[in-house]
Amino acid sequence: MAIATGRMYCSAKRFHAEIGSNLPLIAYQGAWIQDPVSQKLHQHLSVDKEITLKLLDYFEQPSLRQLLSVHFYINDQLYVRELTEETIIYGQRSGITPIPVGDLRSCLNNEPTKILALCEDTEVIDQLLDNLRLQYTPAELYLTKSVATFFEATNPLVNKGNAVRYIAEELLGLQRNNVMTVGDNFNDVEMLEYAGIGVAMGNAPTQVQAIANWVAPNVEQDGVAAAIENFL
Repeated sequence: MAIATGRMYCSAKRFHAEIGSNLPLIAYQGAWIQDPVSQKLHQHLSVDKEITLKLLDYFEQPSLRQLLSVHFYINDQLYVRELTEETIIYGQRSGITPIPVGDLRSCLNNEPTKILALCEDTEVIDQLLDNLRLQYTPAELYLTKSVATFFEATNPLVNKGNAVRYIAEELLGLQRNNVMTVGDNFNDVEMLEYAGIGVAMGNAPTQVQAIANWVAPNVEQDGVAAAIENFL
């Protein structure tokens, strides 16, 4: 069993250890694939610096600057402009310490693995996603939501479907019909479409459930365990 998450690699390692996985950990939507046991880094794809600067300019428009908490993930560390309440809560939930730097341009000696804009107003996030999908093609950026309040941007080659395909086909020699994936949000769509059995959780958005082969009970009802029992 493998974990595929939008979380930082350092934040997700504890879950990898808890389930006793012997496969690499897929983090940052698939931008970072690393084996926590051997430490082998299988893949790291970053966001182009020029595009990163353009996104930052967009986020810092007067109409958006006070609404968004912008996160840059560089070398598996989280850099932020300032410690907003949303960022502090995010850090506590993720078990990481955000690094405030003022101007985020100052930390771009290396390209970010992922860019996140956080806002408690879900309509702002939806509008952000719609607007930026008009500005950038899928060949330039992969844009998604992992939860309703998180807008995320990564390298265009990044998505969980490609990452699961790498582990299944390149590392394990499996075909897609031998793979089951379980997901609960929009950043899981590609891996649900890839797998022979794509399972959506009962608490997933209806659009995500619609593309799944099967809908499991929700998280509180141990939906993942139900899927494993039903199919495996």
